[in-house]
Amino acid sequence: MNKGKSVFWALLVMLLWGSLFPMVKLGYSAYSIDSTADILLFAGVRFTICGIVVCLYSFIKDRHSYIPVKPAIVPILLSGVFAIVLHYAFTYTAMQFVASSKTAILKQVGVLFYVCFSFLFFKDDKPNVKKLLGAVLGFSGIIVINSGSDGIGFGWGDILIIAASFCTVVSNIISKMVFKTVNPVTSTGVSQLFGGIVLLTVGIVLGGNMKLVFDKSALIIVYICFASIFSYCIWYYIVKKGELSKLFIIKFAEPMFACIFGALILGENVFSIQYISSFFLICIGILISNK
Repeated sequence: MNKGKSVFWALLVMLLWGSLFPMVKLGYSAYSIDSTADILLFAGVRFTICGIVVCLYSFIKDRHSYIPVKPAIVPILLSGVFAIVLHYAFTYTAMQFVASSKTAILKQVGVLFYVCFSFLFFKDDKPNVKKLLGAVLGFSGIIVINSGSDGIGFGWGDILIIAASFCTVVSNIISKMVFKTVNPVTSTGVSQLFGGIVLLTVGIVLGGNMKLVFDKSALIIVYICFASIFSYCIWYYIVKKGELSKLFIIKFAEPMFACIFGALILGENVFSIQYISSFFLICIGILISNK
């Protein structure tokens, strides 16, 4: 995959991830989800389904791809803990209190941290002026989105989203190391299945309840699962081949897509001066760092 194609597929992944924020909120309403236990159960159902589908696909395509899994099972499961269990427990809980468009933007804080300190994890992934400038502009966009008449403020929902963003960074670092020996799709399937089962178990133990419906609302969970399966498999394949810092800078496109879909699907107001200014800063940051 050349640079142009990798950028295209990475942007497509950002589009799918951005669309998931408002779709998950629709899922809350469609499946009568109104508590933390319900939310964890919902996330568990999503990733258990995704993990089963990806594992079956990987096994049918190449059953030998599971041979390297056993020696690397600990980091694969650890990736599932950060990428699925902690990340989505924080994100789904916070989305009860934070608009989906703002959620996507706050999730880039961990990305900014990695871009600045990538050399601590991979020697060949060194920061440069363009990357750092892009990170500064992106961080400025996050500050702007949280500004208001009372100044800059962060609530508990915002803190949970930022914690989720660091979980994303940790999981990608672990995954890139795992991909040296394990097929990205196989690793993705195992980690998603493990993470999904953990969330499912916790949700059930806490008394979570999810109203099952088989009408048009079922299309919501179908889309969520499809987008998750396709986007994660593509993303981790790209992660195996490319520099995480450059890919993470492209990840700034995720909040823009989230805001667009938030406006189209949920009717959220994304035309305030804070959102428009934030989008502008993030876009400039992406262009500069990827020039």
